[in-house]
Amino acid sequence: MPTRKSGAKHIRADEKKRARNARVNAALKTLAKKYDQFITKGDKESAKKIFPILSSAFDKAAKRGIIHKNNASRVKSRLARKLQ
Repeated sequence: MPTRKSGAKHIRADEKKRARNARVNAALKTLAKKYDQFITKGDKESAKKIFPILSSAFDKAAKRGIIHKNNASRVKSRLARKLQ
C-alpha cells in the first residue's frame, strides 16, 4: 500500500497504462501472426496489403512508448525481409 495519496494515484494510472499496453501488444502480435500466415501460404498479395498497416501499427506503438523505437524498426525490417 502506498503511504501517500499521490502514490495511490500512480498505482491506478499504472494499472490503466498496463492494460492499454497489453491490448496494443496483443494487437501487434495478432497482426504479425496474420502476416506470417500469408507469407507461409505464399499469398504475397495479401501480405503486401497488410504490411503497411502492420508497419504503421508498430510505428504508432513506438511513438506512444509502448515499445522501443529500435524494437519497432527491427521487427519491421525482419517482416519486410520475409516478404522479399
